[in-house]
Amino acid sequence: MDDIQQRFTDRLKERGIELNERQLEQFETYYKLLVEWNEKMNLTGITEREQVYEKHFYDSLTLAFFVDMKKVKSLADIGSGAGFPGVPLKIVFPHLKLSIIDSLNKRITFLKAVSEGLGLTGAEFLHGRAEDWGHKRGYRDAFDLVTARAVARLAVLNEFCLPFVKPQGTFAAMKGTDPAEEIAESKKSLRELRGELESVEAFRLPFDDSERHIIRIAKTAITPYKYPRNPGLPLKSPLV
Repeated sequence: MDDIQQRFTDRLKERGIELNERQLEQFETYYKLLVEWNEKMNLTGITEREQVYEKHFYDSLTLAFFVDMKKVKSLADIGSGAGFPGVPLKIVFPHLKLSIIDSLNKRITFLKAVSEGLGLTGAEFLHGRAEDWGHKRGYRDAFDLVTARAVARLAVLNEFCLPFVKPQGTFAAMKGTDPAEEIAESKKSLRELRGELESVEAFRLPFDDSERHIIRIAKTAITPYKYPRNPGLPLKSPLV
């Protein structure tokens, strides 16, 4: 274990998460694949090793500081890009049934290669729009936990993500700076999509002091079938 891995494991241990040798190997393999594939396609602007461990891996795992992942059986990550936060969470909590949905097929191809390289089981990577997958049997009203990291404003995210959450499940939006304005404008979307604001967790990353927020939303009932609307509409005409 080198210094970067030591700091990574120490910071996680402070939050009650302990990594074994296999998990550390999986994170290192993930890093190498990310850099290798990033030369062929634009996956991330962050490729320096310590930065990847801090701003992608650790940042993804902060969700587990505020949600008891042991009680979560199924996780959907919407618009995951290069696999954050879904893949780091799957590495640390291998019991999770993970579904990642992304609209760019090249990213899905990358994630399938990552899954194979890490030996992940119980993970699927689906190409398509959230607006389409949110209407499919087996995905709609189906997941204990749904998340999205820095994808869109909350009023839009609610329409992308809440249709996937089972009643009494949780949608957790991972944000950077203070989301108070986004939360204020999301009241209509929460009401329409049967969501209820549960909590807003504010914290800072330990290495560069970056501001982070996790917005937890409880799903109170089945989402009306008219949502999500046709692809493109949630972004073009948000429920505000």
